[in-house]
Amino acid sequence: MRIIARKHLVKFWGVHKNAEQSLRAWYDEVINAKWTKPQDIKNSYRNASFVGNNRVIFNIKGNDYRLIVAVAYQFGAVYVKFIGTHAAYDDIDAKTVNMEGV
Repeated sequence: MRIIARKHLVKFWGVHKNAEQSLRAWYDEVINAKWTKPQDIKNSYRNASFVGNNRVIFNIKGNDYRLIVAVAYQFGAVYVKFIGTHAAYDDIDAKTVNMEGV
């Protein structure tokens, strides 16, 4: 899969150093994945949540952080929509959030 807006992950782990290893591991796994349907994600990430609009929520670093992506299965692309603390996640709408608005 191609990951769009990796810069947001890098910026986040620059501030939240303890998230870096988990985000790098997630990134490496996803760029080597071939997701064609939601079940492909669920097979690898049983705790992933699906919230509509092809959006998926991943728990990062034992659920200390939340990562929301939009998956374009037909294009093999994953768009980073949100990365934040659990508290910041509680203040957003997972179905509509975009990095520009955070």
